Amino acid sequence: MTPSPLAARLTAPRGPLFFPVTAYGPGGEVDLDVYRAHVRQGVRAGAAAVFACCGTGEFHALTPEEFQDCVRAAVEATAGRVPVVAGAGYGTALAVRYARLAEEAGADGLLAMPPYLVLAGQEGLLRHYREVAAATALPVIVYQRDNAVFSPRAVVELARTKGIVGLKDGLGDLDLMQRIVSAVRTEAPGDFLYFNGLPTAEQTQLAYRGLGVTLYSSAVFCFVPEIALAFHEALRTGDDATAHRLLDGFYRPFTELRAQGRGYAVALVKAGVRLGGLDVGEVRPPLHEPAGDHVKRLAEVIERGYALLEEAR
Repeated sequence: MTPSPLAARLTAPRGPLFFPVTAYGPGGEVDLDVYRAHVRQGVRAGAAAVFACCGTGEFHALTPEEFQDCVRAAVEATAGRVPVVAGAGYGTALAVRYARLAEEAGADGLLAMPPYLVLAGQEGLLRHYREVAAATALPVIVYQRDNAVFSPRAVVELARTKGIVGLKDGLGDLDLMQRIVSAVRTEAPGDFLYFNGLPTAEQTQLAYRGLGVTLYSSAVFCFVPEIALAFHEALRTGDDATAHRLLDGFYRPFTELRAQGRGYAVALVKAGVRLGGLDVGEVRPPLHEPAGDHVKRLAEVIERGYALLEEAR
């Protein structure tokens, strides 16, 4: 796909953006059959796109060969029904390699993660992402977070770069995001995309919507797609009463539980998928499994979320 078709398919999605977990077998190996089943379930449930091997998919824990196998499996499982966007990261040379592996596997686009470890200046960050964008024909979404934080001027330069089609924000600085959106709108007008990429993005999406950012990642969709779909529909139709009810009764309790352990933004989601009946295995080190009482609490939060849906019918 060229950047324009991918951007068009992501501009006004009918469902959440799906970030599947990566499935592992009993011995810790990647289980592609279970992974395909997980992706197929998400597409059938109403996902608008599949973001394979990104943060929720433990990109950091996969070898290049496993990464390519998973991206190829996601492409096979979606069968062209929705676009597949793959992660790419680490230093520039490795990010370029992952980008090319994703392209070979049939991905429709890339989510470019922050560079590994280093604290680079704006000039160095721009050079890094330009090299990633130039490495393949795939459109690139740049992920802003941690050590990759951009000035409005730098995002204008990203928006002017061939192949870079959007910015995913995992920082949460709404003042900065407003200035970025304004700068790009006035200095590089076009179809540049913005995504809310904070953990449990639904929790902050009403605020991002006020900035005109309507796209957001949904890890919750992995294990409670009906709740994620109901929230997405409430945002789409302006039904703030339903959005507030789900925020108060499900998303806030889940977010507070997620804050009980480091790495729970992934590990707790994976536990939720297992609670739903699909054995996707445990997280790989350096992440760790949630405590037993936290998994029990997760089950209660999920039950309450579904009860809220029933009450609304």
